[in-house]
Amino acid sequence: MWTANIHFFSGRVSFQGETAGKETENMNTEEKKIAVIGIGGVGGYIAGLLAKAYPHVTMVARGARAESIRKKGLVLHSDYKGEIVAKPERVVPIQDMGQQDYIFICVKNYSLAEVCESIRDMVTDDTVIIPVMNGVDPGENIRRLVGKGTVVDSLIYTVAFANEDFSISQQDTFTWLCIGIKDADERQQKKVAEVAGILKGADIDYKDQGDIEVEIWRKYILNCAFNVMTAFYDNTIGELRRDPVKVQQYEKLVWEAASVGQAKGVALTDKHINEVIHKFRHVHADNATSSLQRDFRIRRKQTELETFSGYIVKEAKRLGVSIPLSEKIYQGLMEIAEKF
Repeated sequence: MWTANIHFFSGRVSFQGETAGKETENMNTEEKKIAVIGIGGVGGYIAGLLAKAYPHVTMVARGARAESIRKKGLVLHSDYKGEIVAKPERVVPIQDMGQQDYIFICVKNYSLAEVCESIRDMVTDDTVIIPVMNGVDPGENIRRLVGKGTVVDSLIYTVAFANEDFSISQQDTFTWLCIGIKDADERQQKKVAEVAGILKGADIDYKDQGDIEVEIWRKYILNCAFNVMTAFYDNTIGELRRDPVKVQQYEKLVWEAASVGQAKGVALTDKHINEVIHKFRHVHADNATSSLQRDFRIRRKQTELETFSGYIVKEAKRLGVSIPLSEKIYQGLMEIAEKF
C-alpha cells in the first residue's frame, strides 16, 4: 500500500548543521538502544536502514509480520538504497519493548493514543521520541499523552509501502526526513542533533529544519488535497489533472487548508502554497495514488480521513475560517465511509 505521503523531490538532500557530526562524535551510537514502532512502508524503510547500521535495534511488530522478520530479516527493496536484508536485535510486541534511548513512531494517527499508553512507563526523561507520521499534531499529542522525554518533530518525503510478503518497497531516487523542534532551547537542540547523528550514521537523508512547523504544514496542505481528492474521486493524480473542474477543486483545497494554517499563526506564504500546486500540476507521477484512496477502495473501517479532512474542518470552525469545499468533500467522504 502507498504511504499517505506521496511527495516527489529531485536531488539529494545535503546534511545540515555541523552539530550533527560533533554530537555523533560525543555519543557512542553503537551502545544506544533504538526502537521503531510500526513496520509499514515508512517504518520499514527507517527500521531497515537503522538495523543495518546499529546493533541494538528493536522492531515493534506482532503476528505474521513479526514472525517473518524474525525468520528472514526485514527485506527492503529500495530504488534509492538497493536491496537490503536487515536483522534487528529484537522483534517484539509493544508491551515487551522496554526502555529505549530513541523511539521512532511510524503508525497511523488513529493508533497513536494506544501506542502512547503502551510506552508511557518505558519512557524516561532522557528518552527521545521521533514521530514520523501524517498530520500536524502527532508531536503535540505525544507530549500530552506521554508527558516525559523529548519529542523531536519530523516529517518524511517518500514513496514506500509494505508488500503482502511483509517486505518493504521504496520507489524513486529519494527519501528524506525533516527534523526539528519549534523554538528549541539548548537541551532540545542537543537532542535534535543527536537524532541527526543517528540518521546520518544510518545513511538516512535528512534536513535539520529550523522552523519545523512550516515544513509540517507545507506537507499537510498537500495531503489535504492529494489524499482527499484521490479518495473522493478514486482517481490517480493523472486522472485528476486531466479534468479542469477537478484541477480547480484540488487547488481550492490547498488554499483553504493553508488559510487555516495561517489563521493558526503558521508562517505559510503564497510561495509555499504555489509550490504545492506546482507539484500537482507538473511533478507528481500520473499513476500516483494515496493511502487514503487505497483504504477506501478496500473499505477499511479505520482510515486517516480525520487526519486530513476532519482536523482541518474542525479547526476552521473553531477559528471562524470559511472552507466550504473542504467541508463539502469531507461530508461526502464521511457518507462513503459510513457504508464500509
